[in-house]
Amino acid sequence: MKEDRQTIVLTHLSQLLDLVTGFGGFIVPLVIWVVNKDKIYDMDEHGKAIMNFQLSMFVYAIICVPLILLIGLGLLGLILIGFACLIFPIINAIKANNGEMPNYPLSIEFFK
Repeated sequence: MKEDRQTIVLTHLSQLLDLVTGFGGFIVPLVIWVVNKDKIYDMDEHGKAIMNFQLSMFVYAIICVPLILLIGLGLLGLILIGFACLIFPIINAIKANNGEMPNYPLSIEFFK
């Protein structure tokens, strides 16, 4: 196994593809993680954190959709999810570049 912080940083930042192109923010990090998890040191931990975050945000967005009918509460939730999907990948890419482990708050652990 080798250490490759650039690929890990790229994996975190690839989540932002959803905000730019509308798709790819789940598939691209998933592919990078699956291909490199046994080749790059710490890639497995970062990949699991990214997938847990992506799946958690998807679940929270699904929950927010019916809540839109309740005084627009779901709309506020979707806006907060959008900010989280913008800010946390950037913060964790910086952490990865510094050799730190990722921290995505409010993530449900689908992968351990």
